[in-house]
Amino acid sequence: MANKVLNIEQEIVYINNTNNIIKELVLNDWNNAYSDKNSPLGKRFSDEFIRSFHLAKESERGRTSIISITDENDLDLQFSRPEKQVDLLSIHLDSPIYPNQEFKLKIKYTIQVPNQRFTRFGYDENLGSLYLKNWFLAPARFDNGIFIKNSNENLNDIANAISDYDIKITLPTGIHVYTDLESTKIAGNENDYESTYQLKGKNITDFNLIIETLPTFVSHKNKYQEVVSNLKDKRLNDIQKAIVIDRVVSFVSNQLGKLPQEKIVVSQVDYDRNPFYGLNQLPAFLSPFPNEFLYELKFLKTYINNYLKAALHINPRKDTWLIDGIQTYVMMRYIEENYPDMKMMGRLSQFKLLKGYNLFKSDFNDQYYYLYLLMARKNLDQSIGDSKNTFIKFNEQISGRYKAGMSLDYLNDYLGDDKVSKTIADFVKLNQAQQTGEEDFKTLLNQKTDKNTDWFFKTVVHKRDLIDYKFGDIKKNSDSIEVVIKNRTNTNVPVSVYGINKDTIIFKRWVENVVKDSALTLPKENVDKLVLNYENKIPEYNARNNWKATKSFLGNNRPIKFTFIKDLEDSSVNQIFYVPELSYNYYDGISPGLSIHNKSFLDKPFIFDLSPIYSVKTNSLIGGAFFTVNQNVREDRLYNIRYSLGGSTYHYAPDAAYTKVTPSINFRFRDLNYRSNEKENVLIRHVFVEREHSNVVVSKDENYSVFNLRYSKGASEITRVYGMMADVQIDKNFAKLAGEVQYRKLFDNNRQINLRLFAGTFMYRDTKSEFFSFGLDRPTDYLYDYALLGRSETTGIFSQQYIMAEGGFKSKLDPPLANQWMTTINASFNIWNWIEVYGDIGLVKNEGFKSKFLYDNGIRLNLVPDYFELYFPISSNNGWEITQPHYGEKIRYVITLSPKTLISLFTRKWL
Repeated sequence: MANKVLNIEQEIVYINNTNNIIKELVLNDWNNAYSDKNSPLGKRFSDEFIRSFHLAKESERGRTSIISITDENDLDLQFSRPEKQVDLLSIHLDSPIYPNQEFKLKIKYTIQVPNQRFTRFGYDENLGSLYLKNWFLAPARFDNGIFIKNSNENLNDIANAISDYDIKITLPTGIHVYTDLESTKIAGNENDYESTYQLKGKNITDFNLIIETLPTFVSHKNKYQEVVSNLKDKRLNDIQKAIVIDRVVSFVSNQLGKLPQEKIVVSQVDYDRNPFYGLNQLPAFLSPFPNEFLYELKFLKTYINNYLKAALHINPRKDTWLIDGIQTYVMMRYIEENYPDMKMMGRLSQFKLLKGYNLFKSDFNDQYYYLYLLMARKNLDQSIGDSKNTFIKFNEQISGRYKAGMSLDYLNDYLGDDKVSKTIADFVKLNQAQQTGEEDFKTLLNQKTDKNTDWFFKTVVHKRDLIDYKFGDIKKNSDSIEVVIKNRTNTNVPVSVYGINKDTIIFKRWVENVVKDSALTLPKENVDKLVLNYENKIPEYNARNNWKATKSFLGNNRPIKFTFIKDLEDSSVNQIFYVPELSYNYYDGISPGLSIHNKSFLDKPFIFDLSPIYSVKTNSLIGGAFFTVNQNVREDRLYNIRYSLGGSTYHYAPDAAYTKVTPSINFRFRDLNYRSNEKENVLIRHVFVEREHSNVVVSKDENYSVFNLRYSKGASEITRVYGMMADVQIDKNFAKLAGEVQYRKLFDNNRQINLRLFAGTFMYRDTKSEFFSFGLDRPTDYLYDYALLGRSETTGIFSQQYIMAEGGFKSKLDPPLANQWMTTINASFNIWNWIEVYGDIGLVKNEGFKSKFLYDNGIRLNLVPDYFELYFPISSNNGWEITQPHYGEKIRYVITLSPKTLISLFTRKWL
């Protein structure tokens, strides 16, 4: 244990209880996934921008070293690893295993345990503990005539065969052992150097084994289950924790049945790997929930997940929606039963100042709906029935799980009589006897109802079709109401219709087969509103069109509501938000303003944002107005078309302002594999600029308009970033063509290289102005695309702001502009962590002059790539700049002040 290496002698007795002849035996060896940076596990870390694995020392990564594999006659067996799957072992059998035949093999191997900082499984140097998960060789699940060959992708979804385990483990005396298995100390006492434990388990697929030098786990036992837990919460004493654990275990056992496994581990590691989203975002002292409730939620979520992993003998990668859905469904039921009045933001909802916000009025369980919508509105939602390893991280850990639970709740509401809850309990019981899957769940469900449930599995589970119903025309009769229900997405699923009178439900009716437009006659019964999906049981894309007032004037179904700052989307009103804001540039100063917009926490098809700002330095009104229509395209590489019209005005000099108006269309493309980070964009826009005359900045180019066509493509992950761009600009006085290629590579030796090539030329030019020329060290930015703090400054700190565009040089050289063509190469290479050396070379051609070769080099402090960087020139065409006077004026910097841009730094690993 001192060197984190385990020596293992293992015997596997494999019984072929199928009707197939098995010619090779596949073993899961997930610990070996850590041995290679290019394994599926390593690639997933790279996709999700997790640097620790690729920067780790060899000794910190795990591996499995096979010493020998023999049959029961001690004859060597040949083995191999499938291509690109270093975490599987294929045992080549000398003779096949026939149905009902038994086969024995013996394996000697060593396990180097990985550092826990990669996945939280492994060794913890600070605590001197081992948390072992998926660490041993185990037969893979055999299903439909083949072995399931799933690689370790940090999803905790290993597909092992159902097995009986009998393990003897020898450890130094004084070590504490915790496991889900039955554990007995069979040798060793406090005077011995070593102690031996026997661990046993029957009919299980996986188990935890935790080894600690200092004990942190406590055992809790009631009539249903023994729970071994070290879930942290210093604000609760042991008695309070025991009460919570007993309540949760009793509830889950009553809902799902008693787990045959007598003992189950619920650890802090399990919770940290998949915390309750939202609770983990705030420090404990800011939490709006009672201490006991926080601990209860943490334990509830983790316990149900571990219970289902132990109870369900399914393929957890293929049928992940069953585990995720049941977990979320049971959590929702738990809150409904034990905390029916709990709000999404806890006790903060009691403050009068906050009661007008939907965020604080919404019930606790409403968060599942909104977090599903968060991804659906971005057109990033995925079918919950897809394989788990195809999900982007936010869908895998949050949105997909929540939609699965909501969908089961929707189905239960539609079928009535708690039929889904009963089906889940029967399904868990069936898993005690056999391997199962989705078809078994469907069979059990259909035994309990006469209603057709095919729509649920075909559409809700296995498609990403959106659900969106709305009301059409309404006609009021003396004793009834005739109304038309429109299906906006042609997704044929049941929809609920409510009659509401002053927030009280008068009636509820389910309507089926609304494929297009369906007329419906409803009782009048003194209702003032008809509402579709009033209780949000249906995971519907847009609930803002679900309301129809029966007594409205001019069709005013939803009143306008003005809200300070921001709020959750409220389908009962039209929301308009107003937000104070500050902007800054050198000419306007720190300028206060007000943003008036309709942007809630969820994306909308139509967005407007009006931002009047007061320029403190010029005593004038500046700001902007933007209008955007988003058209999402489903099931195609072209996934979004954005139509925009924007205008803004700021000062470009101390005494002059510019006004920019831009109509544009942006076509956005993506790989149909959503986990791919590759994106493409085609931008078509026309930029109209009017500039006031300035006595400070001399230029005759006050008014102009430029047509711009731009194509860009790129992909980004921790080990590799590339991007390419082609840009065409046409004005009445010039036309330009430019292209750019960028490449960043992190090598296996942790060295990183950055390369960039830029080339630009004028196709024609009929102007004497240099304003539209290519910039060597800084663009003139006549399209006003870049956040330059002092765009017209030629000296001082604001002139030293660096923008990686056009020439990309860091030193200010002569000539600084090119009015014919320019070609440059920018490169950097890290020498230690975030310290890099950089170099630029290029050719610049101006009319009437020969092309000129330019170069510079220096040191780059890449503190936060693309967000905060410093450049220290060393030498260039100017000579040894580092020895020249006023060196501080030569230092360049990159800085990002935009909150939206900064937020993307932290969200990229989720999307």
